[in-house]
Amino acid sequence: MNNGDITPLVPELFMALIAMGFLLVGVVQGNRATSVLSWAACATMLITASLTMNVGWETRTILDGMLVFDEFSAVMKLIVLLGMVFSLALSVQYIYLERIARFEYPVLVMLAGVGMMLMLSANNMLSLYMSLELQSLSLYVLAAFHRNSLRSAEAASKYFILGALSSGMLLFGISLIYGFTGSLDFYVIRDSLSGLSKIPPGFTVGMVFVLAAIAFKISAVPFHMWTPDVYQGSPTSVTALFAIVPKVAALGLLTRLLFVPFSPAILQWTQILYFLALASMVLGAFAGIAQSNIKRLFAYSSIGNMGYVLIALVAGNAQGVGAMMVFMVIYVFMTAGVFAIVLHMRRGGLAVERIDDLAGMSSYSPVLAYAMAVLMFSMSGIPPLAGFFGKFFVFQAAVAQGYYILAVLGIVASVVAAYYYLRIIKVMFFSEPADAFDVGMGLGARTVLLISLAFTLLFIAKPAMLYDPILSAAGSLFAVAG
Repeated sequence: MNNGDITPLVPELFMALIAMGFLLVGVVQGNRATSVLSWAACATMLITASLTMNVGWETRTILDGMLVFDEFSAVMKLIVLLGMVFSLALSVQYIYLERIARFEYPVLVMLAGVGMMLMLSANNMLSLYMSLELQSLSLYVLAAFHRNSLRSAEAASKYFILGALSSGMLLFGISLIYGFTGSLDFYVIRDSLSGLSKIPPGFTVGMVFVLAAIAFKISAVPFHMWTPDVYQGSPTSVTALFAIVPKVAALGLLTRLLFVPFSPAILQWTQILYFLALASMVLGAFAGIAQSNIKRLFAYSSIGNMGYVLIALVAGNAQGVGAMMVFMVIYVFMTAGVFAIVLHMRRGGLAVERIDDLAGMSSYSPVLAYAMAVLMFSMSGIPPLAGFFGKFFVFQAAVAQGYYILAVLGIVASVVAAYYYLRIIKVMFFSEPADAFDVGMGLGARTVLLISLAFTLLFIAKPAMLYDPILSAAGSLFAVAG
């Protein structure tokens, strides 16, 4: 482990410096530069992904152990960058139509991305907190980006207040962990606990507070209360960002916490994750049925999906972590495709958000209707689409470790949730047609939708192409953790 070499940090430094450069360009050029900066930000993220792939993935720490770089963090960063490119490409047309095209938008998205990448490399409670706050502060501003909208202001206020509460919980938990282990370094915390015959109750309390704060970030029940309101109130392009990316980074951070510093306390945190997974799946499945707003519906859908992902982590091994990573890759592609269509929903120059607004879409926009149907079938977990494999790998990991009841309940929740996905298909194909949507889909949204559909339909051809390298990356985490 070489602390003096900061080469692994080059992708994050590159993206941060470019973001600050874009800020200067925006100050000089004003809001007319927004479109150019947005596409340049997409290009920057693709270059950052290329740099990430070329810095070397062998395990090493830098900055006196504050950050760790390994195959696991590299793959998770690539997933995050992919999601960031998708969400920014989707937003370009929307922010102009909503008259919120300001140059700060792509800059804030990029800074949130820097925070997420650093979260995935955090190897110390302080670097964890700083990177988490960099991401969160950028997202708070984005939630309120529609300055003239009361709903947007309300969403941002709720998100900020509850986010501040979760930050307080995180810091309190970190202080307890420091008090009982004498360190903030992940490896030192793990080693100090490994030598004990029994985990101190005070440490367990601290761990619970930290896990609760991370559960807030991934919208796991009972820390989900902000999600439906923030999804509905935020500009839809920001909702797409929330739905696609931050959960990937938070799950990567949670996984490292569980399998490095908290690995000696596996019996304790397994029980916590078991409850979070079960509660999230059940609430996501049943609460989604009553929704009439499509953004709120996908908020509950994301809560349910986080439940499935947590099942994989409950398994507590490399197979479970690999299943989580594969699920999140599939989730990013499917969600990006869905929001490409949701962002297209406009009538009379105004965005519409009700599920009933999709009525009869197959009659005036059959291509989009069939595309949405494919994505809904995939999210329902119907074979042979990609969404089926995501859930299959998760349940397979749980069953392999003997969590039969959790896997069965997950399947039941998935069947219940299929109702509201299939309801969207029913509305599009069998309801009386409403007026056609009034804007053509932008180039960015069309491209994202096409990529999403291709991935969803063709994943069955070679699932091992994704699963095998991801399982190898998951194993690198355990090579360190062991």
